[in-house]
Amino acid sequence: MTFAAIFAILVGLGMIGQWMASYLSHQIPELATEPIRIAFHIVAEMTTAFSLIIGGVGLLSHATWGQPLYLIAIGMLFYTAIVSPGYFAQKGQWGWLGMFSVLIILGLVSVFLLH
Repeated sequence: MTFAAIFAILVGLGMIGQWMASYLSHQIPELATEPIRIAFHIVAEMTTAFSLIIGGVGLLSHATWGQPLYLIAIGMLFYTAIVSPGYFAQKGQWGWLGMFSVLIILGLVSVFLLH
């Protein structure tokens, strides 16, 4: 359970950090070209990130809501880790595909380690 919790917290913080870095370095051109679509996408990513963090804290504190929230959050992460690579593949940024693959693998490991 500790691995799953730490994984969730670190991934959630990493997602927030990645979006902040991209925003601060002006690397989100969709803010100008597709502001509504990217706003919805960023809200979904932040909801995933905060759910992972809170679910991870819930697991660490053995709260009754921790495991159910974690499972919802990891499902959200799986969705984004499957959908998001297409954006980077379209741009020829293949390294991101490896990172998303690692997230899926570690996420699966963390789910199986819960029991």
